[in-house]
Amino acid sequence: MLKVMWFLKRAEGISLEEFDAWWREHLHMIADRQRPQLLRYTVNIRRSDSDTLAGHPGTDCEWDGVAEQWFADEAAFDEVYGRPAAAETRADTLAHVSRFERLIVHEIPVIE
Repeated sequence: MLKVMWFLKRAEGISLEEFDAWWREHLHMIADRQRPQLLRYTVNIRRSDSDTLAGHPGTDCEWDGVAEQWFADEAAFDEVYGRPAAAETRADTLAHVSRFERLIVHEIPVIE
């Protein structure tokens, strides 16, 4: 199993509410374009620009959202991101974010 996490920072001039609305509007389209290779897709969007919960680390997180994608293997990932639709998705993403990064991880479930 291959898990990829995408970290996104919204573009200047886009409010958190606008960023949230854009991503919610497009997440099903992204999933549909990546099927059947995409096995699972989770989107996590920042709830607020300020963290007031106990244990705050003292600095604000630079990311506004994290997407998690699961694929059977690298070949399935490469097939999805080699499709022409991947370029359209990337262009739309770049119009709404100032930066994004990805992290390939080993998921270690602790409590399910």
